[in-house]
Amino acid sequence: MNKYELAVVVSAKIEDDERAATLEKVKSYVERFGGQITNVDEWGKKRLAYEVQKMKEAFYYFIKFDAEPTVPAEIESRIRIMDNVIRYLCVRQDEA
Repeated sequence: MNKYELAVVVSAKIEDDERAATLEKVKSYVERFGGQITNVDEWGKKRLAYEVQKMKEAFYYFIKFDAEPTVPAEIESRIRIMDNVIRYLCVRQDEA
């Protein structure tokens, strides 16, 4: 099992309950494909480095999880088509 960190940038134009549902859906994808979530870090609303889809701000979430090497590709393929997620990135953490 490898350690991964998934960064998810969620639209600031949606309601709080819809944003929470989006985060829960992302977490359910991690668990569905066999990952164990170890930490969820919510950074809140931050200014984007550049405008994305006419938005200047968005909500940032960082999900740390342990999973097999095939899991991140499965998660990314599902997150890619979610409407409220404007950016995402899944990286493997070093063993150091």
